[in-house]
Amino acid sequence: MRGSKLIIVVLILFCSHQAIAQGCCSGGSGSPIAGGTSQGVLGCQMTELAMNYQYINSNKFLTGDKKAMDYLDNFNTNYLYARVAQGITDHFTLSVESGYFLNKTQIAINKKDKTTSGGIGDLIIFPRYKVYEHNTDNTRDEITIGLGYKMPLGKYLDSSIVYTDPNGKNYFTPKPPAIMPTSGANDFIFYGFLYRGYPKKKFRIFASTMYIRKGWNPLGQKFGDYASVGLFASKNIYRNLSATLQLKGEWIDNMSYDKHVDMLATYNIDVNSFGSKKVAIVPQLGYSYKKFSFYLLTDFPLYQYVNGTAIASQFMMTMGASYRICNGM
Repeated sequence: MRGSKLIIVVLILFCSHQAIAQGCCSGGSGSPIAGGTSQGVLGCQMTELAMNYQYINSNKFLTGDKKAMDYLDNFNTNYLYARVAQGITDHFTLSVESGYFLNKTQIAINKKDKTTSGGIGDLIIFPRYKVYEHNTDNTRDEITIGLGYKMPLGKYLDSSIVYTDPNGKNYFTPKPPAIMPTSGANDFIFYGFLYRGYPKKKFRIFASTMYIRKGWNPLGQKFGDYASVGLFASKNIYRNLSATLQLKGEWIDNMSYDKHVDMLATYNIDVNSFGSKKVAIVPQLGYSYKKFSFYLLTDFPLYQYVNGTAIASQFMMTMGASYRICNGM
C-alpha cells in the first residue's frame, strides 16, 4: 500500500540524520518536539509526513531576570525536525520524530572566539491515544494523552582547541553543553491535549501540556526536567488561512550531577547556571491546500528568569509543512 511504502522510505531518510536536543543551558527555546505545535490523533490508516525548520538567535543573556554583561556576544541554531505519524486506529496514533542541527553556535564576547557544533541528535517514539471524544452539531471535544521515549543518537561531548604550544602540541577544552546536539540521556515524555472546536464558527480553543523526565547520561549528568503548558485560540480568517495565538509557560529544573566529579574543571559546566522559567506569546499562521498544510510561528518572550547566568530566548522562528494521506488512496 502506498502509505506504508512512504513510511518506510521516509524513515530510512530521516533516521540517517535527525535529532532533538535538550542539552541547552537554562534559557533555551524549550523542547522543539513537533515544532512547537500541539498534536491530537490521526484517523485510522491515515499517514502524516511533516518537516519543520527552526531558527534561534539570541544576543540576550541574563543573570536571574537581569541583563548579564560580558557573557557572550551571540548564540544561534539552525535546526531541521521531521515527523512520521501513522493512525493505527481512530483513537491511537504512533509517530517517529527526530531532527538534525545544521549548526549550534556560540560566539564569545567581542567576537574573540566562536564555538560550534551540529549533527544528529535524538530519536523519539511518541504514541498518543484519544481517551475522550464527544461531537455535536455545534461543538467537537477531544482529550488525548501521550507517552514518548527519547533516545540519543548524536554526540553529547566534544572538545575544541584552546592553545597550541611552540612545539605544535594542541590543548583541548570541552565544548559547552548548550551547543551539543544531544544531552546523551534517555528521557520520558508525558503529554496531554485538550480540544474544543466550533465547526460552524471555524473557531477552536485547545490546550497542551508536556513534561519531560530527563535521564542520566554516561558523564554523570542529569539535565533539568522540562515542563510546558500552552493555551491556544485558533480561527479561520480567510478560506484556507488560519491564525492561532498561544500563551505558553515553560519551566526547566536545576541540573543534577555526580558530586564526585568537578563539572567545571572536567567538563567546563557551571552547574549553578541551569534551570529557568519563561512565559511567552506565540502567534502562528497556517495555510492548507488539499492534503498539504503549511505553518509559520514565532516566539515573543514576556518574562524570563534563569538560575545563575545563562542564555535567554530572544528570537525564534519555526516554519514547516505536513502532508496527510490515507493508505490505499
